[in-house]
Amino acid sequence: QIHLVESGGGLVQAGGSLRLSCAASSRTGSSNSMGWFRQAPGKEREFVAAINWSGSSTKYADSVKGRSTISTDNAKNTVYLQMDSLKPEDTAVYYCAASGYTNARARAAEYDAWGQGTQVTVSS
Repeated sequence: QIHLVESGGGLVQAGGSLRLSCAASSRTGSSNSMGWFRQAPGKEREFVAAINWSGSSTKYADSVKGRSTISTDNAKNTVYLQMDSLKPEDTAVYYCAASGYTNARARAAEYDAWGQGTQVTVSS
């Protein structure tokens, strides 16, 4: 079973940037594409961005489009989420997930493995 470990979260001021990383223990048929989701206190988990390992398919939530970039490093089995112009409403626990679908997916139900999450806090 694939194991996912997120890193890169932290406290940042509004307008700042963070780069989240998600290291996958392996790449199998159950991890053809990767996604980032987030969950703020009292809210449901929501989609942020997704990508397949070739980078040919990407998808972004409207709330982060233009401010975030998802990318992969196949040699390191790592997915990145670069977030710029951060806003207080971006504050959440960010989760990395793996899907068996070969193109980027936005529904949490389409993901089979999840990381433990990394906290992102944006102060105003």
